[in-house]
Amino acid sequence: ASSEDNLVKITAPIVGIFYTAPEPGAEPFVKPGQRIDAETTVGIIEVMKVFNTVPAGVSGTVVRRLVENGDFVEFGQAIFLVRPEGA
Repeated sequence: ASSEDNLVKITAPIVGIFYTAPEPGAEPFVKPGQRIDAETTVGIIEVMKVFNTVPAGVSGTVVRRLVENGDFVEFGQAIFLVRPEGA
């Protein structure tokens, strides 16, 4: 069994440019190993100069970020892997 079997994907709610931090040079919203809850902002997606926050939607521990800062993301694309609480 893979160590990723019990992981939950956080997916992009919209199409746009994904940013890991609120502004250039700032600390990222979340890092691997960080504990998060469903309301934690994990990034922002820019669409036509409008910045939309991306909530985690799950409580647990961030395992891995799957996209880079500034990457174009599609609706439904996995952007983070999270080990949910109790897994």
